[in-house]
Amino acid sequence: MDRVPALDEPLKKLLGGPTAKVMAEQLDLHTVGDLLHHYPRRYEERGQLTKLAELPLDEDVTVVAQVADARVHTFNGGRGQRLEITITDGSGRLQLVFFGRGIHKPHKELLPGSRAMFAGKVSMFNRRLQLAHPTYAKLSADGDDSAEVVDSWAGALIPIYPACKGLESWKIAKAVDAVLPSAQEAVDPLPPSLREGRGFVPLPEALLKVHRPHTKDDVEQARQRLKWDEAFVLQVALARRRHADAQLPAVARRPAPGGLLDAFDAKLPFTLTDGQRTVSKEIFDDLATEHPMHRLLQGEVGSGKTMVALRAMLAVVDSGGQAAMLAPTEVLAQQHHRSITEMMGELAEGGMLGGSDLGTKVVLLTGSMGAPARRQALLDLVTGEAGIVIGTHALIEDKVHFHDLGLVVVDEQHRFGVEQRDALRGKGKQPPHLLVMTATPIPRTVAMTVFGDLETSVLDQLPAGRSPIASHVVPAQDKPHFLARAWERVREEVAKGHQAYVVCPRIGDSADEADEKKAAKKKSAEDEAEKRPPLAVLDIAEQLRTGPLQGLRVEVLHGRMQPDDKDDVMRRFAAGEVDALVATTVIEVGVNVPNATAMVIMDADRFGVSQLHQLRGRVGRGSAPGLCLLVTEMPEASAARARLNAVAATLDGFELSRIDLEQRREGDVLGQAQSGVRSSLRMLAVIEDEEVIAAAREEAVAVVSQDPDLERLPALRTALDALLDKDRERYLDKG
Repeated sequence: MDRVPALDEPLKKLLGGPTAKVMAEQLDLHTVGDLLHHYPRRYEERGQLTKLAELPLDEDVTVVAQVADARVHTFNGGRGQRLEITITDGSGRLQLVFFGRGIHKPHKELLPGSRAMFAGKVSMFNRRLQLAHPTYAKLSADGDDSAEVVDSWAGALIPIYPACKGLESWKIAKAVDAVLPSAQEAVDPLPPSLREGRGFVPLPEALLKVHRPHTKDDVEQARQRLKWDEAFVLQVALARRRHADAQLPAVARRPAPGGLLDAFDAKLPFTLTDGQRTVSKEIFDDLATEHPMHRLLQGEVGSGKTMVALRAMLAVVDSGGQAAMLAPTEVLAQQHHRSITEMMGELAEGGMLGGSDLGTKVVLLTGSMGAPARRQALLDLVTGEAGIVIGTHALIEDKVHFHDLGLVVVDEQHRFGVEQRDALRGKGKQPPHLLVMTATPIPRTVAMTVFGDLETSVLDQLPAGRSPIASHVVPAQDKPHFLARAWERVREEVAKGHQAYVVCPRIGDSADEADEKKAAKKKSAEDEAEKRPPLAVLDIAEQLRTGPLQGLRVEVLHGRMQPDDKDDVMRRFAAGEVDALVATTVIEVGVNVPNATAMVIMDADRFGVSQLHQLRGRVGRGSAPGLCLLVTEMPEASAARARLNAVAATLDGFELSRIDLEQRREGDVLGQAQSGVRSSLRMLAVIEDEEVIAAAREEAVAVVSQDPDLERLPALRTALDALLDKDRERYLDKG
């Protein structure tokens, strides 16, 4: 029987069952290779203290600090005892708390002046950060540390590992010691010419240096090398994907002169922006080739992406094909259908009385349509009567057949699963061209990483006629009168004949409450005092109807409503029959009511930066200026307030997406939908390492163009197979 490669050995074999179990459950580490790639988060220098001033709440941390003060307090009439220890590092102080019988050992050992490594979860009590019952390992004051803690940690640098409950950093370090000899057998994925050309250390040496560095230079060499591995292997996967796509056949789609597209352009009441022209040309050039287009269209909220997509769809219809547009929600599909039929006018009435001879049918297909309407829509698709179909993922059910599908437009890609894109590909006689649209600005490096198999077009000009949006933070806790003024502003906008949105983080019905009860069980009493549940649509709507917005027409909209009820509310809001719409984020994408000028976002700190930017894009869509008020109860000095101030300060989505990514943990960057890639990035920071990613992409393209199957590079193939385990293979394949 073949020997298991050293890096594939299960950890259980080397570390024993209990430790391996915690590693698997808490850190998702299963093999020797997994643990070798669990890199230190940072390094402590012996004798140097860490920054207590910058500890993140609710995270497991390891700190090296000095005891400043230790006191025992009694409570419950002397029956209970609590040991409070203050530790310091020069940048700040932190309180440690031990209770009950657990206080005797630390009280004896942690005397003022002593140094130790402490590990625990940062919590908040009485508005102060603390570690409750941390585990600790003493260090000697002169830097000659006790054998137990740093017996094999070479050099003056102590690696601090991302830790978890039950596995402190020093325990992980011990486990790493046990597997480190296996690093010698690590298979090097970089082609030798690339490694030597760029002067990288070999992989076994990089693993050794990242875990047990003697100097800061060791760490730097290891990090550079390991970043390249991640960037390069990922870019090779994407380059192979693009290469394979380029081999696929597709029908070239060229618009017929004097056809539908020309007729549409002739009746446009405005001229296209330069950006729209440039991007349209890129798309038309792609459509004219005999390989499927794979293009990502990024555009600020309101930059006219729908117009660009519609012209591409008309070009395909002109050439005898059909185009499908997929939206993530029914509300959005109905809205796209409304706005596209309005833009096309009589051209959307092909075959109908009063329609244009050049026209085509534009049909809507969603899950909640009645049977007769649905049957007719399906018939129009299979006969080719309908040139354009707009719908939700109901479009990709087996029952839906096209006459000749030439182009698929996917709106808001990040809400659309890979499987769905794949199912749609199979609907054409040959693979259809693909245009993916997103209003979430994606920095170039993320576009190269997440959407690396798509060419990118960017629309960054706003069309004429769009109004500016003023954004302000409303600190409801510090200045309650600001919130009262916010509701006055809403009334003023309504008095001018405009409308407003009020956005809340949750719905507030029984299903919500059940979720909360579950979450509450997990929280300690201290957390409870700090964190009240987020504000809810149903509660806020009631308070507004009977309070500050009394007398106005206030309606609610949320995801758990029946589709017909949702559509009814949206239709009445669009028709101006509703003054204020209290909603969840169902309005985040694509809802277009030009008369809505004000938006109040409650608990704005509970939303991400990109989400706030998306939401804000729903106002200021007409000729009147927009107003967005970000209501928060977070204190002025908090990180959440800084984030809201950043959103209020700029309307530039690319700038905001950069801020957003810098503030999130690296592992989050690629978004939940891209799970395969996300979990593979451990060292690479997508924002900071732009140059590495760009260079790795170039090298990957060169390697793949010379040897698409990597026959001459078996080690790279092995690394690729490891990256593309079944899950990820599926993600990339269906890109």
